[in-house]
Amino acid sequence: MGGAWQCGGVRSSRGRNAAHPLDATAAGLESADALRRRRRVVAATAVVGVGVLGASLSTKPGSTRFYGLSGATALTWVVGGVAAGPLRRGWTTRRGSDDAPRRPVLGPILTGVGAFGAFYSAALVARRIPPLNRAIASVLRYADQGSGGLVLLTTLGNGVAEEVFFRGALYAAAGPAPRRAAVATTGAYVLATTATRNPALVLASVAMGALFALQRRATGGIQASVLTHVTWSALMLWFLPPLFRQRLRGDALGQMRGAAKAVIASSSRSTSSSPT
Repeated sequence: MGGAWQCGGVRSSRGRNAAHPLDATAAGLESADALRRRRRVVAATAVVGVGVLGASLSTKPGSTRFYGLSGATALTWVVGGVAAGPLRRGWTTRRGSDDAPRRPVLGPILTGVGAFGAFYSAALVARRIPPLNRAIASVLRYADQGSGGLVLLTTLGNGVAEEVFFRGALYAAAGPAPRRAAVATTGAYVLATTATRNPALVLASVAMGALFALQRRATGGIQASVLTHVTWSALMLWFLPPLFRQRLRGDALGQMRGAAKAVIASSSRSTSSSPT
């Protein structure tokens, strides 16, 4: 890691704790009053966002309530992130090149593809482990039982919104030391994900949260992590459900049987209580 390091096709020649030269907030140019205000907004947003996030994954897949709460979660992250203060898109430079800095595009997309490949390989193993199989299937049922277009929209929308808040506002609120900000952002991201009460999502948040934080540190902005996040999410949404189709169908059949038994039991009680 020494004096130079690379992440997602982005190279930085500054020291470990040096701020990104093109990121005014990370460079410590934000006033003390502005930083305190940013932290207050971030704290309030985190409380509301975590509550809505937990509620969204406690609803019935494909229901109006699920889409409403998912949209509310994304809106909370975006509004809080923007209200906290300025956001930076970030820059990248090529290794050994004297070209002017450019906005990161291709590198982050390829990083998202690579991350998906790693997760797909892990899923092949996880589906053979009953607790992880159940945890992953319980998340994928929202994609399997919902409207494809709406699921894609809410998934990608929440991905962008999370980057605006966690790698944008929260990272900047952590202070000018990039290493501390990266650790704080990753820790907060994992803690927020625990609101879903799903071990598979929590494990994913550890790996991806660290990757997104490194991209934020390397580029000085959120564009790289946004592109990686939406690429990874779209591929996961498209290719992962077929791996767990048998489990998903079994869960759906179990729910149908449970509902049928409840209707029969209710009908029996009504019949037995009616006057003869």
